[in-house]
Amino acid sequence: MNLLDTVGNTPLIKLQNFGREYGNNIYVKLEYFNPTNSLKDRIAKGMIEAAEEKGLIKPGDTIIENSSGNTATGLAMVAIQKGYNLILVVRDTLSIDKRRVLEAFGIKLIFSDSSLPVDHPMAYHNLPRTYAAEHKGVWFCNQHDNIDNPMTHYHTTGKEIWEQTNQKVDVFIAGMGTGGTLSGIGKALKEKNPDVQIIGVDPIGSVFKAHYYQEELPTPHSHHLEGIGNAFPTTNIIREYIDEVLELKDTDALKLIRELIKTEGIIGGPSVGANLWGVLEVSKRNRGKNLNIVTLIGDTGYKYTSTIFNDEWLEKVFEKQN
Repeated sequence: MNLLDTVGNTPLIKLQNFGREYGNNIYVKLEYFNPTNSLKDRIAKGMIEAAEEKGLIKPGDTIIENSSGNTATGLAMVAIQKGYNLILVVRDTLSIDKRRVLEAFGIKLIFSDSSLPVDHPMAYHNLPRTYAAEHKGVWFCNQHDNIDNPMTHYHTTGKEIWEQTNQKVDVFIAGMGTGGTLSGIGKALKEKNPDVQIIGVDPIGSVFKAHYYQEELPTPHSHHLEGIGNAFPTTNIIREYIDEVLELKDTDALKLIRELIKTEGIIGGPSVGANLWGVLEVSKRNRGKNLNIVTLIGDTGYKYTSTIFNDEWLEKVFEKQN
């Protein structure tokens, strides 16, 4: 066994206290059991191995992606294990803590100018494509539009959930970052049972909810839920596998992260709060139905001690909202 063999097959547990007053069963899949402590290890491995099978990359080549979070560390781990060079495009506003972690992997960072308009070829989301086009032997991973992102969850996460619940899933809920997690798991579960409800949660400030309902896209703005939401639509949001998208305030999600620790002893990151908010909303409107509702603990909260577990930071966020 090597490190890559430990990606996936994470435990699914039933929450004992959180949300039980609504009379449904809440299950969470503990994705921080993956090697770099997040769900994104799955797609890092899945997209790279799919690219190998398609002949797009070979050991010694360079992979480029725009990410400074969980996908970044997942790609770094897989690249090291498989012998690839990795370049990460990050915003020039990247926190020093995240910069130090990424630099520890020994990978190259390119800092994008956050003042550039989103359609500029050197802006954060476009720079990797521009760089790959100009440099031989460089492959742009493109997690937002790479179909092997949702297909990784289709082949692994979704099937694991189906088996771990003994084929009894009523609702699956998850935040939308690229759309790959929700779409891939949705495809896997709906192929087993078309009646399973697949519900996304999207923070105010993101365009995903409007995109899903084919409404005019709002002007995006920042929020405090790292890992979900986006300023532009992605092709990995596949409508046929999604039944509904709920919109939430970031502060409503942040409140639930501390509640999860106090009621269950589970320390999750910002997206976990959004997932739990969605679980409670769905459980409330299906009070007493004994539904099996599944969501993800996408990563560990230990990565966010300077933000969501910093009382001073939280107070400033809530003051702005009020």
